[in-house]
Amino acid sequence: MIMKKLYLLVVGYSLLFSLSYAQRSVKIDLEEVTDSYFLHGVDILNSLLSIPNDSHYPEQLILNIEWCEANLKERGWLTKRLETSSVPLVLGQKAVPNAKKTVLFYFHIDGQSVDPKQWEQPDPFKPVLKKKNKDGKWEIIPMETLQNDYDPEWRVFARSASDDKGPFAMFLAAWDAMVSKGLMPDYNVKVILDFEEEIGSPNLAAAVTKYKNDLKADMMLIMDGPRHVSNMPTLSFGARGISQITLTTYGPRVDLHSGHYGNYAPNPALRMSQLLASMKDERGRVVIPGFYDGIRLTQAEKDILAMVPDDDEDIMRKIGIGITDNVGETYQESLQYPSLNIRGLSSGSVGNEARTIVPAIAVAEIDVRLVPESDPERLFALIRKHIEDQGYYILDKDPTDEERAKYPKLIKWEGSISYQAFRTPMDSEPGIWLNKAYVRAFGNEPIRNRISGGSLPIAPFVEALDNIPAVTVVTVNFDNNQHGPNENIRIGNFKEGIKTALAIFTEPLSELKIDKK
Repeated sequence: MIMKKLYLLVVGYSLLFSLSYAQRSVKIDLEEVTDSYFLHGVDILNSLLSIPNDSHYPEQLILNIEWCEANLKERGWLTKRLETSSVPLVLGQKAVPNAKKTVLFYFHIDGQSVDPKQWEQPDPFKPVLKKKNKDGKWEIIPMETLQNDYDPEWRVFARSASDDKGPFAMFLAAWDAMVSKGLMPDYNVKVILDFEEEIGSPNLAAAVTKYKNDLKADMMLIMDGPRHVSNMPTLSFGARGISQITLTTYGPRVDLHSGHYGNYAPNPALRMSQLLASMKDERGRVVIPGFYDGIRLTQAEKDILAMVPDDDEDIMRKIGIGITDNVGETYQESLQYPSLNIRGLSSGSVGNEARTIVPAIAVAEIDVRLVPESDPERLFALIRKHIEDQGYYILDKDPTDEERAKYPKLIKWEGSISYQAFRTPMDSEPGIWLNKAYVRAFGNEPIRNRISGGSLPIAPFVEALDNIPAVTVVTVNFDNNQHGPNENIRIGNFKEGIKTALAIFTEPLSELKIDKK
């Protein structure tokens, strides 16, 4: 049985407040301490992964909330539910005597839906350990194997193994490891746990505004997301925001026989295709006037992007493309601009369900990724104007008979903004402090991303908490299958994630000196 250490920590927690500032600053062997608490971390991980956490089922999320509250309280933390109109958030707090600073950590505990039939294990919510066999196939091995053997390439498979229960298990294991050495951070620690991230955190912004006094901190660290494709230690200093648009074009009231009405009834699928094609040129660059306004990369910024060890030719080969869109000169540069992506199209049927019809409607789903320079309301206005310039009358509901007769080209618009982008300067206080922690942990400076392509619900914190600087501490393997079947976390990444959190906990912050040249 994998070792249990929580009972050994009870005495340790009772001694925490007697620790002196000097004791908290003692240097420790990060590698040795991480090794001794790795299996304890796996215990925590497996316990949390065993609780179903589909964002669409509040009854599942409540069980996760109770687990998180219990585990924080066991460690001497104060907890508070931040009530919303649906599922609450959970705030954990640990005050440290004489601390001058406060660091707020963010995790989300909910997960995407699962289809068990697509998973190569009995149950996506019963974590299993796997290794690759001689044929390169993943095969299950007993979890207890880790007691006597270790291979960093082995993986734990379960929903949310990487996104985002794995990082929270790293955090708890690192905290226990630190306490076992009689240490504490020299800053106060807060943790905010989100249980609706996978459905866009619909209540987060209101909750952050309502509870802003509870959430006050000097900086925010988000432990979510994958490392660079090289799997080297990575920090990300921002994330793009996201908004969505659903467009519906209309033809006849109902599907019509294409023999009788082809060449007569306008085809909404063709109209949708023409409209979407009018938004970009042949190289994928948005041609809507003003879409990229406000974004100017200086040479210094381009130099920072060039430091990320990407191999664009290798990226193209791995994803199977022979040419890239003409937005930015490199992969990293492409992430600095807003994107307009067609994520889904629907009209009529294909394959065995195909019918000889003129379809009644066509639907396009679009996501618009945002950067700090791009106001989503402004982008929405530009896209709407472009649609109107193509001769469309825009509706917010299905057309009436009168509207069908009056307007030759009709389209329904449904738009929503999930959250905005954020970006923190690399030479900010958290940037310099985290860099020191990473160098101490791994011997080299981390890869630093100016902004990541994916989206995180952090902008509400930045806006409500007086532009709090926020940095993403990414730890999991990039090929973790998050959101899909067979999600996993590489054992080596899990172990290094514990080490990363331990380095952050034990890196002095209160007396950090910043050289502003």
